[in-house]
Amino acid sequence: MTTTPAQTASAAGRSVARVVSPFHTFEGAGFPVRRPFPTGDLPLLDPFLMVDQVGPVELGPGEAKGAPPHPHRGFETIQYVIDGDIANADSRGHRAVVRAGGVQWLTAGSGIVHEALPTPEFLAAGGRQHMLQIWVNLPARYKGVPPRSQNAEAADLPVVRTAEGAELTVVAGTTHGVTAPFETHTPVLVVHARLAAGGSAEFTAPTHHTAAFYTLTGRAETAGVPLPDGHLAVLDHDGGTFTVRAVDGPAEVLVLAGEPIGEPVARSGPFVMNTVAEIRQAEQDFSRGLMGRMPV
Repeated sequence: MTTTPAQTASAAGRSVARVVSPFHTFEGAGFPVRRPFPTGDLPLLDPFLMVDQVGPVELGPGEAKGAPPHPHRGFETIQYVIDGDIANADSRGHRAVVRAGGVQWLTAGSGIVHEALPTPEFLAAGGRQHMLQIWVNLPARYKGVPPRSQNAEAADLPVVRTAEGAELTVVAGTTHGVTAPFETHTPVLVVHARLAAGGSAEFTAPTHHTAAFYTLTGRAETAGVPLPDGHLAVLDHDGGTFTVRAVDGPAEVLVLAGEPIGEPVARSGPFVMNTVAEIRQAEQDFSRGLMGRMPV
């Protein structure tokens, strides 16, 4: 991972505190992901715990892989399928297929076992795969809430097209006069911005909120700082607006903003709590089957 020193923005918006390059790893049954955080240098962007990008990649028949049954406790996951599809199932009996443009918002809360696998049709035929997995922390008072799954198809997500050459799919929160359909425990903004060459989009958030841009494809810039493909710009708290622009052609950017929770974070794999003791309890509860078991 590499970083750059803080750089000065225009007077109109936030400056860039640092630029982070992604870490490459494997998840689930062995599919590659590109991950700007968490890393040793950037363990989280409170309230966001993780961003994983899968693809974009063209898969042949039989090449698609998923995530076999695994537990979660203490946070929320956003599964945003840009291309391809994923069949979800969990230990509470919920099943749903997320197709291109759709989202599953899973509140793990007190604990759940979950799997996310390619559908038989996508596995057999192959095709373009591109998706995001975003983890959002839960405040301590909500870590024990009952698990819940919210699902939205592409048609359920508001899309804004601006005169500045941006198409904005709003996954969470409110921006540009529209609001995403999900109920959230922490105020967050998550937007997939598709920018034409030279196109731009401006966003607003309170100065105490975390804000960042991650380039999914192409090249972008914010506050005059370049953001190559796969790089994340963490913004400073010196303004209430922030703008991203595509350069050298079209670009796609993930916009993240949210109110920091400001609590201790203890994490171990699929569990995110406030203390190490709570992590140990989660591990014990999972091994005893208290988070449920996947149906055979």
